[in-house]
Amino acid sequence: MRTGAQALVDSLVKAGTEVLFGYPGGQALDIFNCLPEAPMKFVLGRHEQGCAHMADGYARATGKPGVCLVTSGPGATNVVTGLATANIDGVPMVVITGQVPLSLIGTDAFQEADTSGITRAITKHNFLVHSADEIPEIVAQAFYIATHGKPGPVVIDVPKNCQQALTAAEYPERVSLRAYHPEHAANPNDLSRFAKILNSAKRPVLYAGGGVITSGAAADLAKLAEKAEIPVATTFMGLGSFDEHSPLALGMAGMHGSAAANWAIHEADCIVALGVRFSDRVTGNIKLYAPEAKIVHVDCDPSSLNKNVKVELGICADIKDVLTTVASRIKQNRHPEWVEKIHGWQREHPLSYKQMHEGVIMPQAVIEAIDKATNGEALLVTDVGQHQMWTAQFFRHNTPRHFLSSGGMGTMGFGIPAAIGAGLAKPDAKVVCVVGDGGAQMTFEEVVCAVEHKVPVTFVIINNNCLGMVRQWQQLFYRERYAGSILSVRGRLEMEHLEQDLEYDYLPDFTLLAKAHGAEAYRVIDPAKLDDTIRTAVESGKTSVVEVIVEPRANVYPMIPGGKPVTEMIFE
Repeated sequence: MRTGAQALVDSLVKAGTEVLFGYPGGQALDIFNCLPEAPMKFVLGRHEQGCAHMADGYARATGKPGVCLVTSGPGATNVVTGLATANIDGVPMVVITGQVPLSLIGTDAFQEADTSGITRAITKHNFLVHSADEIPEIVAQAFYIATHGKPGPVVIDVPKNCQQALTAAEYPERVSLRAYHPEHAANPNDLSRFAKILNSAKRPVLYAGGGVITSGAAADLAKLAEKAEIPVATTFMGLGSFDEHSPLALGMAGMHGSAAANWAIHEADCIVALGVRFSDRVTGNIKLYAPEAKIVHVDCDPSSLNKNVKVELGICADIKDVLTTVASRIKQNRHPEWVEKIHGWQREHPLSYKQMHEGVIMPQAVIEAIDKATNGEALLVTDVGQHQMWTAQFFRHNTPRHFLSSGGMGTMGFGIPAAIGAGLAKPDAKVVCVVGDGGAQMTFEEVVCAVEHKVPVTFVIINNNCLGMVRQWQQLFYRERYAGSILSVRGRLEMEHLEQDLEYDYLPDFTLLAKAHGAEAYRVIDPAKLDDTIRTAVESGKTSVVEVIVEPRANVYPMIPGGKPVTEMIFE
């Protein structure tokens, strides 16, 4: 016999948990009491949201579930943002939350919250434990649900009395869920149609999303592209699924995607979409999206087929299985005129930028410096905003699970903790986190975790003294009314045409913050020192924070305004 809390910890070990991220509290203390003897690494975050993002980063870097443990009430509600982020991006996570005893649920007990109700819409599934005997089987089911079908987060809410009760229940050898059978096999007739549509296409495009990375199908995608000479565009989440050094690489499509990727999709007569959601950030005006294309959509999630875009053929199956099976039916082919037309677009409108002011660092140059300092081999993690798009554009992505970012939720504060999770998952990787001065202030407290655990992440803060993407939209679409987007006092004074002597230039001082947390600290203002500083930080083998003061008025281009078609793409 053992307590439910001990059964829970033993079950996490049996499920393969190697790293547990968490933050303690009263209704989870029985579980925490079992951790000192547990054969897994525990990482104490400094905020439950940070713990959730660390688990998320760990999962994205490895493909294995990230595991997080927090207490009830505010502990559980603080992980909500992390759950929503993982849910929309299809990231496997198991989050355990403490709960008040079953007898007190519904009485407004201290630190009680309806965790099941709160998280129902932002998780793949959640469990409320009713007895200690259920715990091992529920843990096994949670890991199964999180990793089978489209991955996602699962919550296990464990009342305190269930943690303290005794049980002899053991972790099951097999998991069988009567109502959950997510594996789907492609119909042979559908595979024949797939091959026929693609073989007859004159202007085909392969369109790869995060599902290609999840299914481990990057090599199969490359073989198909090379065999039939088909250009490949990716979604933001699909970056790294196809080597961007290839002459068939179009880069990222969508609102801030390359001109070649967007125009190729617009003029294609066949699009093979693999593991994509057809997000509004990609399609723009849905009525004008890919008007000439027959679309074949392959995804493991049946609800995604014909959800946003009506397709010629929808196949619900594992992408790797489909590409492996259909490979022999795809003809060796060439599309020289189509490929040359695309290369013409790439020559005409490459991803580029102009120096705006002499002696001021352009933010795009920071990404290029990271690429050079790491020989293009960095495990890149970003926060959300302009820097996120510049990282997508100006780093040459070539490896799956080497670009981690919040896609569908656009969660500011994701970058720093996710990078720590990724660094713990991949201790030999050169982990670089690119974050804005806005997002950095949301979860900077987690930097101390990297220092404590000697995770040599290089945090590069693109400091433009504003919420850059918000400022860009206000400039372009709100008549330059910069309400709430200027972070510096000096910037707000300039915006209001006021003059005032200030004793400081940068608030907060990120270099002082970094030193207070035990990290190495650098500030770069001179463009001539950028490359050497980034290289020094990356090669230091220590947790480092590099604050780069950049051009505050730089914008992300190309850009397709929200809800507009590709034909209204703007370049400056």
